[in-house]
Amino acid sequence: MDNLMNFYKIPRDEWKNFYRKHIVPLSDSELKQIRSVNDRISLTDVQEIYTPLVHLLGIHLHSRQQLLDQQAEFLGVKPHRVPFILGIAGSVAVGKSTIARLLQLMLQDIYPTKRVQLITTDGFIYPNQELKRRHLLERKGFPESYDMQRLLLFTNDVKNGLPVKAPVYSHKTYDVVEDQYELVDDPDILIVEGINVLQLPSNQQLYVSDFFDFSIYVDAQEKLVKQWYLQRFEMLLDTAFQDPTNYYYPYAIGNRQAALKMAQEVWQHVNRPNLHSYILPTRSRADLILRKTTDHLVNELFLRKY
Repeated sequence: MDNLMNFYKIPRDEWKNFYRKHIVPLSDSELKQIRSVNDRISLTDVQEIYTPLVHLLGIHLHSRQQLLDQQAEFLGVKPHRVPFILGIAGSVAVGKSTIARLLQLMLQDIYPTKRVQLITTDGFIYPNQELKRRHLLERKGFPESYDMQRLLLFTNDVKNGLPVKAPVYSHKTYDVVEDQYELVDDPDILIVEGINVLQLPSNQQLYVSDFFDFSIYVDAQEKLVKQWYLQRFEMLLDTAFQDPTNYYYPYAIGNRQAALKMAQEVWQHVNRPNLHSYILPTRSRADLILRKTTDHLVNELFLRKY
């Protein structure tokens, strides 16, 4: 890993002892529902990794609100509530979506009176038609394929308590869904998940993460991420043949070896350079790094000191 001198390195066996008071009422079937394709997470992981993490998020949540209240008192104005935004970044296929959905579920359980919402930045990718017009279809997923100005305005509006619409992306059609949105209306906690949430947009002086109150980077060795990506691709092919509208349908009904070769090329020419040039360099900007090893097992964590 790069120089992480400003992080505490915490092994799993140490981390799991930081907070064990709260038992999450989560069943295997419920965990299966939020688990992404080819991702692996167990109830043991929930208790040993994510329960202490949610407790840590609670500390930040309460201290942030306390600071806002004290600032309001200092200014002599009425205290107000500002949404707490949690960002989750990392490579494709590393398991960000599962972690985001799990944290949403756990935060809602621990804070039943608070509204917890989740959006992904996939919806802020330009539609395929626009990517074609800009000659960016082969660069899909790279920074320039996202409408970052729109994402920045969205995040700013959330912080200001304004109702705002998040565009929806379909992994079935591999495109933004036209005229479909998710309303984000003054949540107490908003989770923003995506490969680009810690990146600095070109020609911009503002990071999306400038609006975050806490951020997480999900990390793993490249060889593991590539393995998970290819495994996920095969699993998608195993079901896509049933649906002609699915983006993967032509690959599912065609030659399997040719499809796998295509996936290898996508990794080599799209996902790998995107990881090394734009995603991985943002890792040290996170407040917490979850380091995964074989079978998606989190074996160590890196918590920012300051």
